[in-house]
Amino acid sequence: MSKKRGFDSFFERMSRRTAQKVSRRNFLATLGATLAGATVLPVLPVNRRAQAAEDTALQAAKEWAAAVQAQTKDERACNYWRYCSSDGYLCSCCGGGAATCPPGATPSPTSWIGSCLNPDDGKTYLIAYRDCCGKDTCARCVCLGTAGEMPVYRPQLNNDIVWCFGASSMVYHCSSAAIVGEV
Repeated sequence: MSKKRGFDSFFERMSRRTAQKVSRRNFLATLGATLAGATVLPVLPVNRRAQAAEDTALQAAKEWAAAVQAQTKDERACNYWRYCSSDGYLCSCCGGGAATCPPGATPSPTSWIGSCLNPDDGKTYLIAYRDCCGKDTCARCVCLGTAGEMPVYRPQLNNDIVWCFGASSMVYHCSSAAIVGEV
């Protein structure tokens, strides 16, 4: 019983001493500064070179495997070479083409980008993946290409976002894959 009393009396003395020396404003200011400083901690630079090298090698292996399986004949197949980073329903299955929206759908003024290897000429091309908006979802030929995809904090390289920003309607219909240029 005396140990418990000693423990309690120690903390009571410390609490009273702290209460006499530190004002409530000072305590709240210190607590606020500590909490604000703690939120900055995750943003501090961390050396992640080893992880980046592994991620780059893994990504290159995935892209090479996709390029080996890519074909240039059938625009309605997920392994068509332009669709290496496409995520969604293919416009070529919905009444449009690989790079065009079907009638009644309007292309979004924004897009995500990717680079795909054309197996016929061995060149890599920059592809603008543009969502076609304004009609109900097509729901045919769903494809998920992940070559070069980045997390949402790099939105220009993320294919999980509905890219109908700035279009007359935010309703997603399908995705097109237009060649922008050679890399």
